[in-house]
Order: sequence, then C-alpha cells, then structure tokens
Amino acid sequence: MLCEERTRQVPAQFSWIGHRLVSGGFCRRCRTEELALYLVLVVVGDADGLSYYGDESIAGLIGVPSSRVPEIREGLVRADLVAYRKPLYQVLELPEARV
Repeated sequence: MLCEERTRQVPAQFSWIGHRLVSGGFCRRCRTEELALYLVLVVVGDADGLSYYGDESIAGLIGVPSSRVPEIREGLVRADLVAYRKPLYQVLELPEARV
C-alpha cells in the first residue's frame, strides 16, 4: 500500500465506476466529453443511477456550451451507458463486452 491513510472507501452516497468501462473498451470508443458527462452522472446519481441534472448545470460541470449537451448525451445513449427521457437520466449497468 502506498498511502494507507488514504485507502479509498465506498462513499455513503453510493457512487462508483465499474471496471468494465475500461476493460469493455468504452474509454476508447467514447469521446472525452462523453466520458466527462458519464463521470458527472455517476457521481450525482442515486443508488439506482438516476439524476435530474439539466443541460445548463451539466454544461457548467463539464465545461462545454449547453447547446452541445444533447449531442454528448446521445453519444452515451448510443454506447448503451445511459438512458435518458427528459428530465431524467439513468446510468445503466455496463453492458457485457460486444463481440
């Protein structure tokens, strides 16, 4: 252990990112802005992966114009990482690796 006093703990608000994001190739297939949005949605979502953040709030958090958020969101929907029906996002269980 490099820094035992800073060992990560699962936080009370129940947020995490599954390793299949890397091993399933999503980091290679998704654009930087899509991964930034995914990170925000994982962090702000509840235990079921649900959140209601609006385009303006998301744009401010990931540093893009709010007009770009729908395009970025659509990339995550196509990648099968999130579901969206205004105003609700759901971060989905990571899909099995595609053949």
